[in-house]
Amino acid sequence: MRILVVGGGTGGTIIANNLARRLSAELRTGKVSLTMLSASDRHMYQPGLLYVAFGQMMPDTLYRDQASLLEASIEFHVDPVKHFMLDERRVKTQSDRVFDYDILVIATGSRMVPEEIPGLVEGSETFYSEAGAIKMYKALRNFKGGRVAIVVGVPHKCPIAPVEVTFSLHDYFKTRGIRDKVEIKYHYPINRIHSIENVAKWAKPEFDRMGVAYETLFNLKEVDVQNKVIHSEEDTEYAYDLLISIPAHRGMAVIEENRLGQAGWIPTDRHQLTMEGYDNVYVLGDTTNLPVSKTGSAAHFEAEVIADNIASIVKIGTPVREYDGKVYCFIEAGHDQATYAMFNYLNPPDLKPANKSMHWFKMSYNQMYWSSVRGLL
Repeated sequence: MRILVVGGGTGGTIIANNLARRLSAELRTGKVSLTMLSASDRHMYQPGLLYVAFGQMMPDTLYRDQASLLEASIEFHVDPVKHFMLDERRVKTQSDRVFDYDILVIATGSRMVPEEIPGLVEGSETFYSEAGAIKMYKALRNFKGGRVAIVVGVPHKCPIAPVEVTFSLHDYFKTRGIRDKVEIKYHYPINRIHSIENVAKWAKPEFDRMGVAYETLFNLKEVDVQNKVIHSEEDTEYAYDLLISIPAHRGMAVIEENRLGQAGWIPTDRHQLTMEGYDNVYVLGDTTNLPVSKTGSAAHFEAEVIADNIASIVKIGTPVREYDGKVYCFIEAGHDQATYAMFNYLNPPDLKPANKSMHWFKMSYNQMYWSSVRGLL
């Protein structure tokens, strides 16, 4: 049986490593082959970009060689897919190689699309890329005071990020001794300050405590870069001195180009994690259209389910598990405080007060991540 994993991010790496161990005997005898195709030879710990944006991490600490994270029995190629031929059970890569498969895993991730909002690329700082995080830190260091606007596009990767960056900005300016010279205003596109109701209920009094203003039902229409004004679809505006953006995201371009899903999100069975219409194609992480957060933790839990099911298909001919929508998100509430949100399809999160212990757990996980993607945690 030929198993092909497309995408070397969190989800794809966990699945490949789990399968390599669970199917070690089948791989040794040649009953199974396991191949990964990735767009990069490096693997990034993406949550670390927020720390880079505040000078708390150096960019090079976020990377590991992808090959070093994979079990030796995995055939690894840096050769991204350009054509998915699902009915033929094959893919074609950028180098025009063709890979046939019996089971396909698509874990291609997502991308930000700030260019869809006029002026957003030129006018804002963001931390969703290494270059952006470095540029944002330099802008923060040079900022002496004034009006800081935070704008949010949806959907976006890591839904907690707008709240976390708000806490981080408050503490950063406080540490520099200029918090009284800074007005922070947070803008969110729906009628509460976060899409998850219990997160919004927890964050609102925290914003009030920090003196952070907020405007809901603010869907960014354009950025007037010359005059430094943001305009909403609801005909409101705000003049800023520094603009921080969480841009809207789409699935990867290759998914749109192959017409596998609108806006790059592949229609996915919420429990089996198979692509609609293809029982032998699994989808996970940011690539799905599932109503769960686009986070590494969601990809992790989905990966465990998919790996269990593929292994059981090989061994007994049928899947054995279903995904329940489980997500676990750390929420940084400043430089030394954190809490968490854990939820699934049926149960909303019940947030606890932020504390130092959870912050240090989060900081420890920044290092444990590398064991996690190897499937060891």
